[in-house]
Amino acid sequence: MIYSLVWLPQVLKSAGLKVALVDGWESRGRGDVGQIFGVICHHTVGSKNGNMPSLGTLTRGRAASNGRPALPGPLAQLGLGRDGTYYMIAAGRCNHAGEGSWNGLTNGNGNFIGIEAENTGLADDFPWPKVQMDAYSRGVAAILTHLGRGADCCAGHKEYALPQGRKPDPSFDMNAFRLSVAATLRGTAPPLTPIPAQEPPAQNGGHGGRVTLRRGAIGELVQQVQKKLRIPADGNFGPKTEAVVRAFQRERGLVPDGIIGPKTWVELDTVSGFYELPPT
Repeated sequence: MIYSLVWLPQVLKSAGLKVALVDGWESRGRGDVGQIFGVICHHTVGSKNGNMPSLGTLTRGRAASNGRPALPGPLAQLGLGRDGTYYMIAAGRCNHAGEGSWNGLTNGNGNFIGIEAENTGLADDFPWPKVQMDAYSRGVAAILTHLGRGADCCAGHKEYALPQGRKPDPSFDMNAFRLSVAATLRGTAPPLTPIPAQEPPAQNGGHGGRVTLRRGAIGELVQQVQKKLRIPADGNFGPKTEAVVRAFQRERGLVPDGIIGPKTWVELDTVSGFYELPPT
């Protein structure tokens, strides 16, 4: 069965945000949702390492541990990686909210979209990456725009959950976050700077004109990058290639978004043995 929230990926993409689809997302859910009135924001309490290490747990659910009962997945419609990527997990109802209330609504799982952002919730993961926080507020604003609702329809799990104090997430100030969401809704937030579709033309015999590569790209250019990064060169820019690109970007002080745009091309050129641009 295809569930109701199949509009989510396109809404996020139209806002200029990066979206990765998790296999089976359209038919994943604990049944379907009801009318959606807003968004509940969470953090994962996952590992400090990696972009979205909690993705498997969010998709399949968590096992019983430390006195907590098992909770079947999916645990959120969306996961948000540290690089600002939205992972579309489920188009149906998810076990993300539990008992609580916001704007008089008490069916959090049925009436709110859950976003689980990757963060330990501890001092070792604060402040949050700027690219992640920017994507968080812009993504929430895009969803609320689609729903025709205002920033007050966004709650932190710590604000929704009852009894008060039952949940601490997310670890940032929700009032400040809603101000960022409201600025985007009003159109007063700074516009996103899109990654150019390709490099500037080559000058002085150097490289130039190479297209921007991201997850889903295929072909010889992808294969050459894979060889450069010493990973299996199948010409398919999948999640494993993206993870290695992120690691390379972190090492070079770039935004680890897993996208090979002009800045990443420049850094790749400094690694010995880089390929020549194939003839057009």
